[in-house]
Amino acid sequence: MLPHLDLELDSLRSRGLYRGLRLVEGAQGPRVRINGKERLLFCSNNYLGLANHPALKDAADAALRSYGLSAAASRLISGTMEPHRTLELRMARFLGTESALCFPTGYMANLGAVTALVGEEDAIFSDRLNHRSIIDACRLSRAKTFVYRHRDVDHLESLLGSGWEYRRRLIVSDGLFSMDGDLAPLPGLVDAANLHNAILMVDDAHGTGVLGATGRGIHEHFGIAQGVDVLTTSGSKALGAYGGFVAGNAKLIELLVNRAAAFIYTSALPPDACAAATAALGLIESRPKLREDLWRNIRTVKDALGNLGFHLQDSQSQIVPVLIGDAARTMAISDRLFEKGIYLSGIRPPTVPEGESRLRLTLMADHSEDDINRLIQAMAEVRAAFF
Repeated sequence: MLPHLDLELDSLRSRGLYRGLRLVEGAQGPRVRINGKERLLFCSNNYLGLANHPALKDAADAALRSYGLSAAASRLISGTMEPHRTLELRMARFLGTESALCFPTGYMANLGAVTALVGEEDAIFSDRLNHRSIIDACRLSRAKTFVYRHRDVDHLESLLGSGWEYRRRLIVSDGLFSMDGDLAPLPGLVDAANLHNAILMVDDAHGTGVLGATGRGIHEHFGIAQGVDVLTTSGSKALGAYGGFVAGNAKLIELLVNRAAAFIYTSALPPDACAAATAALGLIESRPKLREDLWRNIRTVKDALGNLGFHLQDSQSQIVPVLIGDAARTMAISDRLFEKGIYLSGIRPPTVPEGESRLRLTLMADHSEDDINRLIQAMAEVRAAFF
C-alpha cells in the first residue's frame, strides 16, 4: 500500500521544489510550440541544432527501413547489428581512441564504466559537482568514494596521497559541468592520475561537438592526446541524436562487454538512433560553421547579460547559469519569462545545492539574431522587475 504521497507532494510545493512537465508540440528547435503558442527555447541541449536536421532524419529513416524499429535483444544475444558496429568505429575515430562502445543512454554508459572498473577493494575520487549518473555509479560500485572540491586539483592530490591501500584508484570528473558551464582542469587531472598511478575517467557529454578546434571535446580543447583512460559521452546533446558511449583502448572496451551490467542486461540502442548519431558526427566534421555560429551566440549573450548585472558563475561554454539563489524566486522569474515567450527552465535542489537555484540558459547554433535580441530584452525586463 502506498504511503500518503500527497503529504510529500505538498511539501515539495511549499518549498518551491515541485516539478511538472511541459508538452512541446513538434520538433526540437530554437522555436517550439507549447499550449499552442510559439516560444523561444533557451534550455535545450540541442547545441548545434541537429535534433531536427534533415541529414539525421534521412539516416534514421534509411536504417529504420533496413533494420526495423528495435534491436529486440541485448548486444550479447542477437542485438548487435551493423549500425552499432558502424557507429562505434566512427565514434572511436572521431574521439581519437582505439575503440568505443554504445550504451542506450549516457547515464548507463557512466554506470557501466564505473561499476565494471572498480569495486569494494577500490577507491573513487569524484568532483563535488559531478553529474548524478556519476554519483549513482560511485554508490553502485561499492568502492570507497572521496569527494574533492570542485575543480580543485590540490585537494584531489591530497586525497590521492592518502589512499595507497586500495587496489585501484579512479579519478572521475565531468568534462563540461552541466549546471555550471565550466570546464574540468583536465591538464591537472592528467598529471594527478599519472603521479598517483590512478585511472582517469571523464564524462564529456556536453563537450563533444562543441569544445575544441574540430569539436572533438575537452581533450582537444586542452590539446591533450594521451592521459584520459576512459572517455564517456552522449548522443543526445550536440549530436542531436541518442545513446551513450564509452571510448578508450581496446582492452577497456573488451572488459566492458564482459563486465558492464548496464551493457549486458539491457536491449541495444535502436538502429535508427545509431544511424542518426553517425550522421551527426559527419556533419560536425564537415560543417565547422555550426560551431562558429554557436560560439558567436554564446559571446553575444554572455556580454549582454554581464552588462545587465547578472551573475553567470564561471561559465566557459554554451551553458550559461544565471544565478538567482532562492528556489521560489527562480521559478517566478522562469514563469515570467515563459509568459513573455521565452522557455528558460529554473534549476532547483537537489539538482543544484541549496541557495544556488538558477536559470540554466543554453544556446544553439541556429538561434537567430532576432531570437537573441528577444532573449536579452526579456532578461532586461525581469532584471528590472525582480532585482
